[in-house]
Amino acid sequence: MKKAAELRVKKAVVPRDKYFLKSLHQEIDLYDRKLADLKNFGVFATEADRQDAESKMLTKRASLERTARELSASGVEFSEEDLPRSFRAQREDESLRRAS
Repeated sequence: MKKAAELRVKKAVVPRDKYFLKSLHQEIDLYDRKLADLKNFGVFATEADRQDAESKMLTKRASLERTARELSASGVEFSEEDLPRSFRAQREDESLRRAS
């Protein structure tokens, strides 16, 4: 008989490289567009329903953003043009503040 430890299935390890970071940036950009669409065109029965839907999307987006920022801080390379639009706006604001 095999031991229980030998029978365990190994989990797939997701490589955390520049391609993973690029896909994270694309997903963050998608959530940005979904949030904008929700705010502009979403139809809900009550304002509480709207806020609940927005909160769920913001929570997921925040998780993705945290992971993307950790990867870039750890030295994973990325291209400026792959950044989500919301990140680009933040970088421009930061660079303007530094220049002042």
